[in-house]
Amino acid sequence: MLLGSIEAGGTKFVCAVGNEDYRIIDQTTFPTTNPEQTLDKAMEFFGQFPELDAIGIASFGPIEIRRNSSEYGSITKTPKQGWSNTNFVKTIQDKIPVPIFWTTDVNGSAYGEYTMSTLFNEKVDSIVYYTVGTGVGAGIVVNGEFLGTVGHPEMGHVRVNRHIDDLDFPGICPYHGDCLEGLVAGPTFEARTGKKGKDVPLNDSSWNIMAYYLAQAAIQSTLTLRPNKIVFGGGVISEPFLDMVRRHFDDLLNEYIEVPELKQYLTMPVVKNNGSATIGNFALALKELNK
Repeated sequence: MLLGSIEAGGTKFVCAVGNEDYRIIDQTTFPTTNPEQTLDKAMEFFGQFPELDAIGIASFGPIEIRRNSSEYGSITKTPKQGWSNTNFVKTIQDKIPVPIFWTTDVNGSAYGEYTMSTLFNEKVDSIVYYTVGTGVGAGIVVNGEFLGTVGHPEMGHVRVNRHIDDLDFPGICPYHGDCLEGLVAGPTFEARTGKKGKDVPLNDSSWNIMAYYLAQAAIQSTLTLRPNKIVFGGGVISEPFLDMVRRHFDDLLNEYIEVPELKQYLTMPVVKNNGSATIGNFALALKELNK
């Protein structure tokens, strides 16, 4: 059996083919340009595998996930120039007529982490996955199903309490200013310090400020969803930074409820190199095939 994966990011596409054991057989990466060029490259890659059985697609958004909508399978109103109202699923399926599971990029990553945790025999019924990179998003899996029916979660745009040393920073979100994404996404480093995140040392105060905001997001998920664990991925996240998040989380929770040991509860991804979405897409393709 051959399963396909498209991780469609605003910067790059990662296309892969694997088997039902979630092992990658072949993979390619290319920049996200305009829809015609980018989707043509994806279809060209999968054209090498005529025996492909199903594809999982995890895309940047916002996207239309309601199967009863005439716009199902589309990227809707997106800041990515040229991609608004692109019917992603129909374009692929017209050329490659196989079952397709369609979801958000963070949902794909969440499902990959859920799948791998299950394979590692962890007792995991629910996972929240946050990605922190150019933007911020989150996916939620409970008992193998995504949360969100009329639409997908947009947890990068929740409000958080401002850090006392960050009150003058307006945030960078074009819609909300100082929502979570506006305060912790990768580009906030340059907005705050004039430097790229990779050039900002961990002892710079901006890291501690951002950890405070992410800890609040983890508190919100903990108190509303009570997941088995919360996973943080994306280019901004590292283990030393996550330790800062854990310290703020511990202070903010103040022993109100019992949670697992924090190194097991607030974790880096099980799948290395931010490859969770590829594994998740394989699993979702298999799920769609078996419907």
